[in-house]
Amino acid sequence: MPPQPQIMVDLQMEQFLPNPDLKTIARLISQDPGLSGALLKIVNSPFFGLANRIASIQQAVNLLGCNSVINLINAQSIKGEMSDETIVTLNRFWDTAQDVAMTCLTLAKRIGYQAPDEAYTLGLFHNCGIPLMLKRFPDYMTVLEEAYFNAGSERRVVDTENRLLNTNHAVVGYFTAKSWNLPLHLCEAIANHHNALSFFEDDTGRDAQLKTLMAILKMAEHICASYRVLGNQSEDHEWNSIQQQVLEYVGLTEYDFQTLKENIHDLGAG
Repeated sequence: MPPQPQIMVDLQMEQFLPNPDLKTIARLISQDPGLSGALLKIVNSPFFGLANRIASIQQAVNLLGCNSVINLINAQSIKGEMSDETIVTLNRFWDTAQDVAMTCLTLAKRIGYQAPDEAYTLGLFHNCGIPLMLKRFPDYMTVLEEAYFNAGSERRVVDTENRLLNTNHAVVGYFTAKSWNLPLHLCEAIANHHNALSFFEDDTGRDAQLKTLMAILKMAEHICASYRVLGNQSEDHEWNSIQQQVLEYVGLTEYDFQTLKENIHDLGAG
């Protein structure tokens, strides 16, 4: 997955300083899905032998150390330049990835989720299949816009992709996340993030962690207007079909959620 050009410039400027700051490096990396994925893939590899897979970018940077992280950045920077047209198209993906990640982090803290870093990571990576779909299918963004237009209680975003392309960005994202050695429950959330209605209609109490992460993500996507930035739609058809179930699950009224949405916008997230 190509790294965001401006992030690469900022990182390279930081590494040339006499004493590069690990916190600054971690903050920059955490804004880019491709760099974050490459970093987590290394730190979660058998070489490190960690007992549990980690999802925190700051923790990964601390474990690897400055020199290893800089080597990773340099390796990513020589993957090849993108055309101006591709960069413009991918800006829609990069912008939503960062906004949704920050909003997921804020929401996780507000509702008391015990692992806000995981919520951030899910927000950053949930659409990581989109750049890969775009690479394989040049007209993919047109298909994605149609998918968002068709989304609702009767049809999922991924149904249109499956019909037209025989695959979808959630499936591709799942396998990408698995290749990065992300925790399995995050991979499952990525695979199913356009399958939320079936999750919340299941009241058996299974997959509580996954449901909470899914609720945080769907609220964040709506707050950040992914339906408009990625789907080029004026209305969030998917959110309209799941809003009641999501808000009931996290214990928020529509008024509570609207207030929370306004507060997040005031903070500059979303």
